[in-house]
Amino acid sequence: MTSSSVLPQDESTPLMRVALACLLAHCALMIFSGIAFATFLSPPFPDWLQTAQNQRIMAFGFKWGGQTTVVFGALAGLLHSVGRLGKKTAVLVFIASFGISLGSELLGTSTGLPFGPYGYTNQLGYKIGGLVPFNIPTSWFFMLYCSLAICGRLLPAKNDGVSRWWWALIAGVVLTAWDVSMDPAMVASRHWLWYLPSLEGMPLWQNILIGGHFYGMPLTNWLGWLLTGIIVARVMLMIVPPTRWASDVSPSSFPLVLYGVNAALPLGICIGRGLWLAFILGAIAMAIPLVLAVRKGPQTAGNTTLRAAGARGDVAVVGR
Repeated sequence: MTSSSVLPQDESTPLMRVALACLLAHCALMIFSGIAFATFLSPPFPDWLQTAQNQRIMAFGFKWGGQTTVVFGALAGLLHSVGRLGKKTAVLVFIASFGISLGSELLGTSTGLPFGPYGYTNQLGYKIGGLVPFNIPTSWFFMLYCSLAICGRLLPAKNDGVSRWWWALIAGVVLTAWDVSMDPAMVASRHWLWYLPSLEGMPLWQNILIGGHFYGMPLTNWLGWLLTGIIVARVMLMIVPPTRWASDVSPSSFPLVLYGVNAALPLGICIGRGLWLAFILGAIAMAIPLVLAVRKGPQTAGNTTLRAAGARGDVAVVGR
């Protein structure tokens, strides 16, 4: 692949304008939902919400709001990746991340591994295999896309195997930071439920791992998130090497906005339900990588070298 095939960083193209429109819609719905759950959608519900018409509106919002919000986020991430990486590469990244994360979620909801025993309610839309809502693996895709874009600002961009694993680890950590507030929020709002065993007579190590000590969530959930995030990110890095993330995706502020705005809903629910520890820790966990990425900025020094290296490795060789 020659350097002439490297995509320009112009985000004023029609494709990028559509991506921006999807991002703005996603942001608007996320922020509105966060404010709503922090105020009038937290019990006890206000009197004006008890009318028959408003109850119908609320039921419609609960049924379609979450699905629509995630779809806009996924479209924003996918279209942005098409503009930055090219259609074939972007679609391959999406399919790989969707497929692996779906497999992990299906395994988790069937066996309890690697997250712990849990199940989804009907609030997140159509369930694949009757177990996993379709918008769960799409969320894994666009949030890992953002996490790798953050890595492209924070980590040295090299295409060797050690660097890819290091990038995958940090991307998994950045992704898992999102769940610090989201899991307590989603459980409190009954988007999914934990089915934890009795702790009576349980060994201490097992109690620590699968006891619901953080708002009913077991430690295994974060370990499962981290493991799945690392695996999915590593496969994404097989398709697109670190140099391409650093040169073609990370200079854009688009993924940073997409990552940051996804804090609005879980933090809003945490405020409304009084989950203050989850709110504080979740806000800090997501703010750290985001602030560091904004402060450091894209890797402009030696960008020509990065771009040339990315051009030579548009689709990386599996196993490198």
